Amino acid sequence: MNVLVTGGAGFIGSHIVDRLIADGHSVAAVDILATGKRANVNPQAALYEIDIRSPALAAAFEAARPEVVFHVAAHASVSESVRDPMHDAEVNVLGTLNVLQQCAAYGVGRFVFSSTGGALYGEPERLPADEEHPVRPLSPYGASKDAAEAYVRTLCSLSGIRYTILRYGNVYGPRQDPFGEAGVVAIFANAMMRGQRPTIFGDGSHERDYVYVNDVVRANVLALAQAEDGVYNIGTGEGTTVAQVFDALAGATDYDGTPEHAAERSGDVHRIYLDVRRAERGLGWRATVPLGEGIRRTVDAMREAEAGEE
Repeated sequence: MNVLVTGGAGFIGSHIVDRLIADGHSVAAVDILATGKRANVNPQAALYEIDIRSPALAAAFEAARPEVVFHVAAHASVSESVRDPMHDAEVNVLGTLNVLQQCAAYGVGRFVFSSTGGALYGEPERLPADEEHPVRPLSPYGASKDAAEAYVRTLCSLSGIRYTILRYGNVYGPRQDPFGEAGVVAIFANAMMRGQRPTIFGDGSHERDYVYVNDVVRANVLALAQAEDGVYNIGTGEGTTVAQVFDALAGATDYDGTPEHAAERSGDVHRIYLDVRRAERGLGWRATVPLGEGIRRTVDAMREAEAGEE
């Protein structure tokens, strides 16, 4: 099929592009390269450097004529969303609206939306949090994804587009940005490999559902075969503390130092992991990469990338 991936030069999006091309699809990637990298883009994919908020996005749809759109592009930092909620909403809400309007105009048949499970439910009243859990985000990022989901459901229904909403846990793996404010695995690994002390915000007891990027990609691909609309949590169903992630990374990088600690960040949920049974039933999906194995693969990829730059 003809497929378009927004955020196709980014961490998750570029892995989706790779898998779609390997499966024989014709793929176009849209990315403004704000956090994505041209080097991430598969050479067999067409790259359109267009902001998802721009009217120029129509040019990418005109050229690619996609039958399916994977909307991965987002402003995905909780802390940055707290500092600048307007920018967060412009990208995550207005950008999504623009993508949806182009989908309707060009007859797209299926829309797969990358949402969040980690920031959507707020501080959960039950664990693991399922898809019916009340939505009570603590950050503008979580609120913007909630609003975007509402527009996905509404505009896809009006346009006759089938949709799948995937609510991710904390995704990690190769190509994750180690210099941003989100992505603790990449940030910690990068610091440890340079002999620097990673910073833990809080006491290390914050708990998240860490899911490896290849597992997330597989969930996206399985969404292609869905005949009905659906909303699915994508995680491991297990919580891991930041302190446990630190210890696993220290073992993988041979780091023998200790972390620095800083104050907890506003908007961060303390403890969240996801009920993924609906994805098992509806998508035939479950996470297969254990955290230790995923961390080893991530560190190996970072070392390989670093060696290639020398």
